[in-house]
Amino acid sequence: MRVAVSGASGLVGSALLDSLRRDGHEAIPMIRAGSENSADTAEGFAWDVEEGRLDPEDLRGLDAIVHLAGENIASGRWSEARKQRIRNSRVRGTRLIAESLAALGEPPPVFVSASAIGFYGDRGDDWLTEQSLLGEGFLADVCWRWEAAAEAARQAGVRVVHPRFGLIVSGRGGALARMLRPFKLGAGGILGKGAQWMSWIHLEDAVGAIRHLLVTEGLKGPVNIVSENPVTNREFTKTLGRVLSRPTILPMPMAMVRAAFGEMGDELLLASTRVDGSLLRRSGFVLRFPDLESAFRSEV
Repeated sequence: MRVAVSGASGLVGSALLDSLRRDGHEAIPMIRAGSENSADTAEGFAWDVEEGRLDPEDLRGLDAIVHLAGENIASGRWSEARKQRIRNSRVRGTRLIAESLAALGEPPPVFVSASAIGFYGDRGDDWLTEQSLLGEGFLADVCWRWEAAAEAARQAGVRVVHPRFGLIVSGRGGALARMLRPFKLGAGGILGKGAQWMSWIHLEDAVGAIRHLLVTEGLKGPVNIVSENPVTNREFTKTLGRVLSRPTILPMPMAMVRAAFGEMGDELLLASTRVDGSLLRRSGFVLRFPDLESAFRSEV
């Protein structure tokens, strides 16, 4: 296949690029203007979300596009300016690609456009499927707008799939990589009451799931990309401590989480999202890392 990948320098994007190329596919990075790689388009082609520039001809002849680009949601406290960047980077980028696809007479047949389980908001112990209603909060609103921005491609007959990713487990980056140092020092502990559900997916399974979405004709719209075993924050914390052979006795009370992280703490660290991933599995995808301990041991 010839597959264009946005966000190709990120955690999931770089792993996807490597995976596709190892199997002989042509993986073409979409290089965003203003990024550290923007001057080098030898491997791929440039696009500019802020200026709304993407040449539809660069998309001609592709078999698929995987869109993973977006401002990092956990790089700092959410000021109004940062929230606007998070929203715009996802909504404008998705709309630009979708409209560029619609401008082609024969667009690529598949557009895999990322989303997240933040769509569901803080839902306590409820099991959440792709049919569950939109939640409340900033992340839910961003995810809803993010998915809706692909409408032009849907109207043009492209099969659009929205992988709603859970927490990505990887020692190479993301949340786990940031946790390792304090946990190794014995400074790990539960967040808030520790009862909030965390729905997660190993990086290797996230990449495998994207590749599965590319070739599985029956899948379209939202698809939850999570393991079959969500855990509470308490279980997540204790499992990581056990794998690292370190104590996890320093809890971070809810008030401290909110003081340190503000709104981001409520939505990313304290929100409870218990997500069902059975649609992905029913379509034939087999997880390599179905349980959290094996996922942690493979990474640390």
